[in-house]
Amino acid sequence: MAFEALTVRDEGAVLFAEIMAPPMNLLGPPLVRDLVSFIQQAEADDKVQVLVFASADPDYFIPHVDVTKIKEYRDEAAKLVGEPSLGLMFRHLSASRLVSIAQIEGRVRAAGSEFVLACDMRFAALESAVFGQFEASVGAPPGGGGMQHLARLLGRGRALEVMLSAEDYDAALAERYGWINRALPAAELGEFVKTLAHRIAAFPPAGRAAVKDRVNAITLAPVDDFRRDSDLFGEGMRTPEAQRQVQAAAKAGFQTRDAELDLARLLGRLGG
Repeated sequence: MAFEALTVRDEGAVLFAEIMAPPMNLLGPPLVRDLVSFIQQAEADDKVQVLVFASADPDYFIPHVDVTKIKEYRDEAAKLVGEPSLGLMFRHLSASRLVSIAQIEGRVRAAGSEFVLACDMRFAALESAVFGQFEASVGAPPGGGGMQHLARLLGRGRALEVMLSAEDYDAALAERYGWINRALPAAELGEFVKTLAHRIAAFPPAGRAAVKDRVNAITLAPVDDFRRDSDLFGEGMRTPEAQRQVQAAAKAGFQTRDAELDLARLLGRLGG
């Protein structure tokens, strides 16, 4: 597998995909294109059972979408699901026969958060992982499944807190809220995830498939709910208010590495 924004390591039944999309792993056309191709190739290989996603950038896992290229990355997502929607692309991963695990170090916000929420399990480094769902701060709702997953995982009050505050949450609090499975010391994270991935992959595929199917039937929202959220995000981002907020954020350093190390503070200064 040859990709522009992913480096893939093949360990038999487990594939490890490391994200490296300079300058800061924004979810833009190259990364979406690679994720679509990677998922398609993995699903077509009966040998592959588990996918592990990590980042080569210690500061950023996936911070959010590239807001300057929304149409372009949506067009890439359509190559997997037939519709220009990150939410439906992410839901495809949740519904896949493959088990997906996110190994999170650095910042994972907005669509980055929605990507890891779409994965079957999430494990994060205590020292460096930062989570956020900040779309409301620029005038739009989360469109990639964040509302569906967070409401189910966190409960109503905490989901509203997370999405309406647009604050950053460290790994320890994310674990307590239920956003992730576990927060572990960074020195232990990689080996823990690798051991778990290979353990899961070693068991009979029929059992995994049955468990995923039944758990998804209970917890995974219908396709139409993801489609509606995706449409609302697109509509929200096209409003004059959202455009003003994005432009103000860009002037303050939005989509630059240094400014987004503390994105919650930047967004808090924007006001309405």
